[in-house]
Amino acid sequence: MIEKIKELIIKYKGIIFYGIFGVITTVINIAAYALCYKMLSIANVPSVIIAWTVAVIFAFVTNKLWVFESKSMDKKTVIAELIKFMCARLATGGLDLLIMYIGVDVMHGPDVILKAASNIIVIILNYVFSKLIVFKKKS
Repeated sequence: MIEKIKELIIKYKGIIFYGIFGVITTVINIAAYALCYKMLSIANVPSVIIAWTVAVIFAFVTNKLWVFESKSMDKKTVIAELIKFMCARLATGGLDLLIMYIGVDVMHGPDVILKAASNIIVIILNYVFSKLIVFKKKS
């Protein structure tokens, strides 16, 4: 039984790490948003942008090193990965911004609940983009 569990952990290590770091990234994103919006009284949209920026920086490092195990530290490779990562995250960040703008500013919905729901969608899309485009293993 323990051997089977070890095999599953090894087989799904990337997904497990993505889940762990995804949760941490989401907590960072929501906490940064709440800090900006609730405590510092920064408007909704700038709060979303600040939270997104902090979360993306954390996510790039963790995704590169531990989730997708992109070992190359060659400047050209890192820059290419960073550009693709940022483009993918800009797309999902735009989606997050749209959800928050419509949900909070237009419909006056519950900000933190909407932020959490938006992050679930964003996390799934980010994994797909990172796996298939950003950190794609060369065959």
